[in-house]
Amino acid sequence: MHDHELHTPAGGVPIKAWTHGVAVEDVARRQLDNLARLPIVGPWVAVMPDVHWGMGATVGSVVPTRHAIIPAAVGVDIGCGMLAARTDLDAARLPDDLAALRRAVEKAVPHGRTDQGGKRDEGCWGRPPARVEDAWRKLRPGWERIVAGQPKLDRGKHVEQLGTLGTGNHFIELCLDESDAFWIVLHSGSRGPGNRIGTHFVDLAKKDMKSHLADLPDADLAYLNEGSPHFDEYVHAVGWAQDYAKTNRRLMFEAVVEALRGVKGMPRLAVDAGVVDCHHNYVRRETHFGEELLVTRKGAVRAGLGELGIVPGSMGAHSFIVRGKGCAESFESCSHGAGRAMSRGEAKRRFTLDDHTRATAGVECRKDAAVLDETPGAYKPIEAVMAAQRELIDVVHTLRQVVCIKG
Repeated sequence: MHDHELHTPAGGVPIKAWTHGVAVEDVARRQLDNLARLPIVGPWVAVMPDVHWGMGATVGSVVPTRHAIIPAAVGVDIGCGMLAARTDLDAARLPDDLAALRRAVEKAVPHGRTDQGGKRDEGCWGRPPARVEDAWRKLRPGWERIVAGQPKLDRGKHVEQLGTLGTGNHFIELCLDESDAFWIVLHSGSRGPGNRIGTHFVDLAKKDMKSHLADLPDADLAYLNEGSPHFDEYVHAVGWAQDYAKTNRRLMFEAVVEALRGVKGMPRLAVDAGVVDCHHNYVRRETHFGEELLVTRKGAVRAGLGELGIVPGSMGAHSFIVRGKGCAESFESCSHGAGRAMSRGEAKRRFTLDDHTRATAGVECRKDAAVLDETPGAYKPIEAVMAAQRELIDVVHTLRQVVCIKG
């Protein structure tokens, strides 16, 4: 007996949704139906409990395709994901002044976006440190191959954004688990380069399919067929962006550890357990039910048997380190977070600064109007999301934030 809802849209493959007890907006349901009607999709679409409408394709969906990729399903924050690491410290050994920890991290990791992304953008490196330059040297050959094939992509910042947080729902958090162990958790992706790659190949897919676009339920769902001119280029580019994202997270993590070690009154910390690092916007080849498929997880985490993943809550809510149960029906996947309950604009209209301050009580974080779109009430209740996916994952650790840095 499986714990999912089953729906088959007219002319489409089945949709299996782990959404019991979680609200799903009608616009997201329509978007999922459109995905399920594509001839390249199958054997079914899996839907995670944090599902909500997304640009191009539905966030919280696992989309297996045969011999084709939908660039808009992968999205423009290619390789976005999470990193979490437990340290050898506990709550009793932390300094009383958590604001000092926050200031140290904010100083060490560029975050946000100023000057409209121009030369004085504080969210980028003016001069990248040696550690970032070294990492870029390994990534540069792949980037040069991408821009050689698609010269239009040779613009904007790349090394200057490596090891930086970005904006929106990206964050760095300092957390305590159920035994008061101290954790470092962060969330970011491939920054500007990934955005440019994603946007560019969505447009190329539309151009390649121009004579067939009218046959699609949504032009954003244009896809690249294996063997088509741009398929191999995209596979290389998306793989490179996923590597950039993973490198970006590692560099930020190293900078956070270094910054915390420099805080007055902070004991020297070390990472005492394996680092958990998982993408939640990506595509890769996998075998399911004896068939090789291209599996796109848009706002979903791989949860193979025994695999560790991270499911964050919103600011002020719990986050979870989870272990996958390897559920075949979900293509071994789980949710990537709580999932938005409303748009950013709606959140800013609905919540006040007082609401946000109450919801984030006890967390050292920004409490200004600019982060109202990220306030806890803008997201689905993480407890309901976790309850809906008990078939997919087990909880290993429950984390609560004490410090949260937003872009």
